[in-house]
Amino acid sequence: MSEKNRYTDEELEVFKKLIMEKIELAKREYDQMMDVLMNRGGNGVDDTQPTYKILEEGSATQTKEELTTMAVRQQKFIQGLQAALVRIENKTYGVCRVTGKLIPKERLMAVPHATLSIEAKQMKDRKD
Repeated sequence: MSEKNRYTDEELEVFKKLIMEKIELAKREYDQMMDVLMNRGGNGVDDTQPTYKILEEGSATQTKEELTTMAVRQQKFIQGLQAALVRIENKTYGVCRVTGKLIPKERLMAVPHATLSIEAKQMKDRKD
């Protein structure tokens, strides 16, 4: 029996459903982060309080910076998932871009935007 070179249409449909669910959740989380960063829906008086509390301001700034970093990562994650949908449409999803072999289903279920097999990722990590 020869080795498969791509996932079946039925398997791709399962992956597509998983990815769509992850995109929906990731977009909701991203929107929540942006709401906090943009102070949407806040009727607070944070921006009108006296600014003599230096330590608290520093903490708030650090929190915003961390949240900004998380939002950027989330956006990159969403883009990776959307790119995975394109690969599903092209029927190249799940094929390692280095080895050309199929990435195991277990890896794709855990990391649905993966483009490298564990073997290729380890080779890449050794080079870096």
